[in-house]
Amino acid sequence: FFFKQKTAYEISTRDWSSDVCSSDLSAFVSLVGGVYQLNAEIHYPATEETAAALRDGVTLAYDLDLTVTRERRYWTDAQVIAVALSRELSYHSVSERYVVRDLPSTGEERSFATLDEALADLGKVQGWPIMVVAQAPPGDCQVNLRAMVRRGRLTDALRVLMFWSDDWQLESEWYTWSLPR
Repeated sequence: FFFKQKTAYEISTRDWSSDVCSSDLSAFVSLVGGVYQLNAEIHYPATEETAAALRDGVTLAYDLDLTVTRERRYWTDAQVIAVALSRELSYHSVSERYVVRDLPSTGEERSFATLDEALADLGKVQGWPIMVVAQAPPGDCQVNLRAMVRRGRLTDALRVLMFWSDDWQLESEWYTWSLPR
């Protein structure tokens, strides 16, 4: 027979403050030198379950999905561009520090003494280029942004225990605003 083993660090949507809602996310796009750049601040809540999972060797992936769509009157909106910013959070048990990496890995790592500091760093996006002016079609366009947290890499021991678990995929609602011209 099969059963699902509950662990002390299973995350549910209740643990993530009912997902990241629009009040936890503020963002805007600016046009700098012919390039649209995203600036965003997301508040990722720190929970004891998240801290315990990280201490036990679970790596968490924090993603931002961004799409730019062009409104069409009698048809669904046309997607102009879709990009994703992925970051990874892990805990280094020897140094007792939280480590943030940008993915794909550029070799750059940032280290923090507390989970709150690491999550604050994960939640800041400044000047991320999303597209050039030439890619923007005529007409009104919308920028759509959502935040996601998912289980990243696992240690070998945890990979066996959590093989059947999908409790680590959490995402916010889409946050939408008009693309500036």
